[in-house]
Amino acid sequence: MSTAVPLSKSTSLSSQPSSNNHKQAVANKILRSLPRKEYNLVFPRLEWLVLPVHTVLNQVAKPIEHGYFINSGLASILTVLADGKSVEVGLTGVEGFVGLPLVAGFKSSATRVIIQIDGSGFRISAKDLVRLLLECPVLERSLQQCSQSMALQSTQVAACNRLHDVNQRLARWLLMSHDRVGGDVVALTQEFLAHMLGTRRASVTVAAGVLQKAGLIAYARGEVKIQDRPGLESAACECYASINRQSKMWQTESA
Repeated sequence: MSTAVPLSKSTSLSSQPSSNNHKQAVANKILRSLPRKEYNLVFPRLEWLVLPVHTVLNQVAKPIEHGYFINSGLASILTVLADGKSVEVGLTGVEGFVGLPLVAGFKSSATRVIIQIDGSGFRISAKDLVRLLLECPVLERSLQQCSQSMALQSTQVAACNRLHDVNQRLARWLLMSHDRVGGDVVALTQEFLAHMLGTRRASVTVAAGVLQKAGLIAYARGEVKIQDRPGLESAACECYASINRQSKMWQTESA
């Protein structure tokens, strides 16, 4: 099991929470949206970490000791069955936070959250987060909205996995990942994709071949390059557009 790797104190953003240069280094959208007062309360409590692939951030039925504001990379939210098999029910990147049960007053996680594309993040202790929520109404509201967004993802992905073919599901997953990691290259293997989509590797191989033959992606050596984003959107099922449509509606309502 991989663990998060703290950066040296000289590179920690927590040392100068009010610095504009430091704030520019923050990519996480929740942290960037904080008003100055809340920003200065929150940042002294954060630790900047490198998050290698396979780092486990939350574990099923285990106490949540830390929350994580993802600053780069991609985290997968997995439902784990009794036999150890798991399937992805959501993913989050720079827009999100890992440890959402804490916002509702819970202390344990119902899912496993694992880093699938390496990156970095800001860690906060569960105790510090709970205390800060009492003083930071904008942070609390943002995390509540994040929780609703993750619930939306989970319900739509559950329907997607049941009703749509693997070609459509692969296109949907690649689009969701592309939205979060930046750039046109997504680092992953077919074995990983099969695990995330809850299907056989052979099925993913065929689906990737279909998308590649259509000129939508190029796959080689554990990397997928998005070559035709509009075409990939057309190849995806309705779930990708449905999630985005509801998310935009909520953004308008909360403005």
